[in-house]
Amino acid sequence: MRDVLQAEAGLVRGSYAEITALLRRAIRVDPSFADFVAVCRARGAEITIVSSGIEPIVRDRLDEIGVGEIAIVANGIEPDPNGWRIVFRGDAANGTDKQALVLAARAAGSRTLFIGDGRSDYAAAIAADTRFAKRGYPLARYLTERGIDFISYSSFAEVLRTLDALSR
Repeated sequence: MRDVLQAEAGLVRGSYAEITALLRRAIRVDPSFADFVAVCRARGAEITIVSSGIEPIVRDRLDEIGVGEIAIVANGIEPDPNGWRIVFRGDAANGTDKQALVLAARAAGSRTLFIGDGRSDYAAAIAADTRFAKRGYPLARYLTERGIDFISYSSFAEVLRTLDALSR
């Protein structure tokens, strides 16, 4: 897994500024995410983005929508015009042990809610108290195949509506 991720990163040619500008045009952040963050904060919930991706790139996208101060646990990057290199944050296959972070939060007494969509989310979602899986994505299929309860969602607005309904 690490070799594949590193090989993919090595194909990225350009400066950090060039690639970030390209990603800003290409990657759409859920327009309801900033509202989701605001409501969670108003309710006293702590939010941490746990990603197999690249922290500075995730941070840039969050900064752009006004929520850049959210805690992020993700890999680093060494940009190079001749090919980038991922700086993995840990020993996990993808660099970020999401399950260990969920389990640590639970051990510290936090109620954990995991919202995800991909393959790297499987173990963390199972470890969480409550799990949301994006409709039509690998995590939802994985949990369905294993008979593990989850709440399906398509946007963070939908997650908020569901959380409101559950809290009544």
